[in-house]
Amino acid sequence: MGQVVVVTSGKGGVGKTTTTANVGLALGMFGQRVCLIDTDIGLRNLDLALGLDERVVYDLIDVCSGVCRLQQALLRDKHIETVYLLPAAQTKAKTDITPEQMRTLLEQLKPSFDFILLDSPAGIEQGFQNAIAGADWAIVVTNPEPAAVRDADRVIGLLHGAGLTDVRLILNRLRTQRLDARSTGNGTAGLGEIEEVVDQLAVDLLGVVPEDERVVDSNLQKEPLVLHQQDRAGQAYREIARRMLGESIPLMELTPPKPFWRRLGLRFGHHARVERK
Repeated sequence: MGQVVVVTSGKGGVGKTTTTANVGLALGMFGQRVCLIDTDIGLRNLDLALGLDERVVYDLIDVCSGVCRLQQALLRDKHIETVYLLPAAQTKAKTDITPEQMRTLLEQLKPSFDFILLDSPAGIEQGFQNAIAGADWAIVVTNPEPAAVRDADRVIGLLHGAGLTDVRLILNRLRTQRLDARSTGNGTAGLGEIEEVVDQLAVDLLGVVPEDERVVDSNLQKEPLVLHQQDRAGQAYREIARRMLGESIPLMELTPPKPFWRRLGLRFGHHARVERK
């Protein structure tokens, strides 16, 4: 039976949809059968992130209301054949589906997939309640900005109140220059800003995704970053998928390489004890 994982945040614009698309494809790259469900009814975007927008005929509401069969609405990804999308309705309201209908749908899907990822809408109203219904555990996505962290903290409390005690954190769009300035000099993750956010939210860290200027191009081209080996954000998403599969993967080094003259100073100066490994 598949694991049902809701990807949420509370605040919009932190990268939930990008995370859902890339982590879902990464799981598929590692041989997992994956179903991605867009629960943001009226404002769907997951189909765009995957480049499947022109193939949408039926949607989540159509399935739950009996307009079509589940297999008619599922779209196979263009790149990874074990990954499928169930898109949200574009012209309906979040109140057109209930948490009970979501649970019924998920029970239908579980035998056919290893992972079912639900892309939650922003906010904590009906759409959020639909998204968390039937979930086994949750991924909370946040940026290191105070407003995003505060909203993530609020959502974690709501998840715990709904009985979802297994909550894991993805810290997204971490600016490596700022991390470098706040590190102790060795350039490794797990220091400064990362620790502050993890300590504040008090949940397990699933992964850190560095800010990547290619994200905008990726969205415009409708081709997720995880498909390209050279992208650091794509590498981070692949590592997150491996952790979801039970592997022990250390956080990638996030700070950019220091200029040559700085490396010389670290090697020969009085700060030699924190030389980059």
